[in-house]
Amino acid sequence: MKRFKIIIIILILLTLIINFVMLDYYGFIPKKVYYDDDFNIKRIVSDIDYDNDGIDDYSDILNGAIAYIKTKPKYKSEYYEGGYPPSKIGVCTDVIWYALNNAGYNLKELVDNDIKNNKEKYDIEIPDPNIDFRRVKNLNVFFKENTINLTIDLNDIASFQAGDIVVFENHIAILSDKRNKKGIPYLIHHGGIRYEEDAISRYKLIGHYRFKLINQT
Repeated sequence: MKRFKIIIIILILLTLIINFVMLDYYGFIPKKVYYDDDFNIKRIVSDIDYDNDGIDDYSDILNGAIAYIKTKPKYKSEYYEGGYPPSKIGVCTDVIWYALNNAGYNLKELVDNDIKNNKEKYDIEIPDPNIDFRRVKNLNVFFKENTINLTIDLNDIASFQAGDIVVFENHIAILSDKRNKKGIPYLIHHGGIRYEEDAISRYKLIGHYRFKLINQT
């Protein structure tokens, strides 16, 4: 009987530990939030204000991403005629076009034109403007070919700036101005549970971009 009680206690403790680890992993346990100043990181400001609203592009992109997640969109992956999903419904890629739209850029148009002119780079047989700009694979190609490519080494925390775009295997996000205790930025993304969180470590990072068009006429 005594041995049985010990086993039960051990199982309860293990359950509590596992639950704590999972809650912490998915950001449900509050953590101290840090910012650039805490690590003596200078915030990079774009020299472009594409939509002439008095706010630089990188800040506009960050603000657009924040505005999108404030709508708390439901995660739903579907094909839509015309390309855009209804309001308050979307996936990770919808954070990106919405954020760029806040800076005055039409990502759908940019991607569609780039696919049309450089189809071989995208490995696409038949372009489909209704969905191409909402595919992570296509966005990674577009940003790699047309914007500033940056390091994916998370130890170089100063190179990861608010408003940057980060691409993972099967996921994409905008970097927040919030950072964790190591100085690594939070993600602003649509992953189905939380929208702004310390979550880079959950994914395999394959691309890091700063939105400044370098190959567009």
